[in-house]
Amino acid sequence: MNNQNQPQSIPTPTQNKLPAGVSQGMNSVFDLIAPPSFEAKPNYLKIGGIFTRTLFVFTYPRFVQTNWLSPIINYDITMDISMFIHPIGSKETMDTLKKKAAQLESSEQIDAEKGMVRDPERQTAISDIENLRDTLQRGEMKLFQYALYFTIYAQSEDELNTITEQLESTLGGMLIYTKQALLQMEQGFNSTIPLFLDQLNILRNLDTASLSTTFPFTSSTLSSNDGILYGINRHNNSLILFDRFKLENANSVVFAKSGSGKSYTIKLEALRSLMLGTDIIVIDPENEYKALCEAVGGNYLNISINSDKRINPFDLPVAGVGLQNDATGEDILRSNITTLQGLISLMLGEMTQDEDAILEKALYATYALRDITADPNTQRNKPPVLADLQSILADTTGADSMVKRLERYTNGTFRGLFDQPTNFDLGGGMTVFSVRDLEDALRPIGMYMALNYIWQRVRFNVKKRIMIIDEAWWMMQYEDSGKFLYALAKRGRKYFLGLTIISQDVEDFIGSKYGRAVVNNSSMQILMKQNPASVDKIASIFGLTEGEKFMLLECEVGEGLFFAGLNHVAIKVVASYSEDQLITTNPQEILEQQAKAKEEKAAAETN
Repeated sequence: MNNQNQPQSIPTPTQNKLPAGVSQGMNSVFDLIAPPSFEAKPNYLKIGGIFTRTLFVFTYPRFVQTNWLSPIINYDITMDISMFIHPIGSKETMDTLKKKAAQLESSEQIDAEKGMVRDPERQTAISDIENLRDTLQRGEMKLFQYALYFTIYAQSEDELNTITEQLESTLGGMLIYTKQALLQMEQGFNSTIPLFLDQLNILRNLDTASLSTTFPFTSSTLSSNDGILYGINRHNNSLILFDRFKLENANSVVFAKSGSGKSYTIKLEALRSLMLGTDIIVIDPENEYKALCEAVGGNYLNISINSDKRINPFDLPVAGVGLQNDATGEDILRSNITTLQGLISLMLGEMTQDEDAILEKALYATYALRDITADPNTQRNKPPVLADLQSILADTTGADSMVKRLERYTNGTFRGLFDQPTNFDLGGGMTVFSVRDLEDALRPIGMYMALNYIWQRVRFNVKKRIMIIDEAWWMMQYEDSGKFLYALAKRGRKYFLGLTIISQDVEDFIGSKYGRAVVNNSSMQILMKQNPASVDKIASIFGLTEGEKFMLLECEVGEGLFFAGLNHVAIKVVASYSEDQLITTNPQEILEQQAKAKEEKAAAETN
């Protein structure tokens, strides 16, 4: 028997270099890429812990629209789509069409001789064949054999069935019908992985025009005639022009690791929004916004003991301004007293129920000391300060402990910060509240006071505003500030306010009950480069695919995912040279700017 024609085994690279006993103990490439298990069922495959199923298209409608695959491609599921296109020679096609036309016309003639009613379906087929023969003869189009397969992936069989029903329903609505590759799931899987193999070989004839509609030249876009430029769409290089105030709410959250460009992105948004007349309010923990604020002629308030600018928590907003023009003087007074109770409780620490009741009466008495009552006309009088409250408590039975604890804020270490008249106004343009120099013990108190001051102005003087809170994770450490952020996210829409939350500690922010609620009440999200430790948490919250997770791990500075409502795209943030000089947070670039400014100043003095 001649063995020359028998198939020979192909030696692996290790067999050529190592003895057989050694090569058996080595890992080959196949060992590294092979799944831990492979289970074939009639209607699905289980590869490791992943369930897969392949579907094929077996019929198309008479007419299809361009980009009919768009809703399938933009599905938020893991799926592989494979297309196989085989050109058919024109000569063979013309011969086949000629024979088919002769058969149909012969049948038509026989029916006519018998006096039978005409068959519209047959006449339509004859017309289509003749039109196709004409266009082929003129070279206007060609014929192709086309195969289309979908392989879907899921974590469980139930999820796989659900996705299958959604896919079949979506395609069925376009009169494109699919079937599962029963008993051929392995062949279907092989046909959709990048091996250039069509083991199903389920083909349909399409002409050039029909075939062109199947090409998936589609991607999500976020371009409109309104709004500002956020960046470049990395899918198709289009511009991302968007107005966040056109969404259900104008709230936005930004999650990214340190140095990924999140503050740069938001400063760029703030700068461009200012040009369209939107006021910007910033809570700045690291003085990052000072240069930008000064460049645009904004107001900068450094909340600290050594600052010369003060906010008096006893100030009352003016009634009858903005959307809340039906608010009475009693509503305004009661609302501010409730706010003051929260602030004083932060200052004093734990309070008993008796002390809380005493404090409420004392606050009303403090306002009465300046002739301020529920009458709106009296609320224009000069408001009291914290020292006035202390003097009222000093004359109140049972308030000795409260007086002693307030002493540090009126005459002690922290005097001047909370007991001075307001000499700062939340005007138009850009306003920045810096809390970098605020002592740790005073930070929750100062933040509570600043946020309430902002909220009172927002409520009673309604205009388009964006409020930016940088490094918001540390605010979630405190119950009062976390609760306030949540309320702001829910109520800001009614007052034309968009809240922007920036955080790098995703776990801390999302771990808070208020943090998760803020995310749920934000219609716009920006995700930039993530840590491997937090990317799974981000993916579960925002429903990211494996490809999107990988992109967030590998993207460059200033790149990420931009979510707006139901759409999301990959974004690359771009800025002009002038914008970059104003908003950069790179320490090296900032030092170079400072050195250049010193040189120019020295040169000017010399001249």
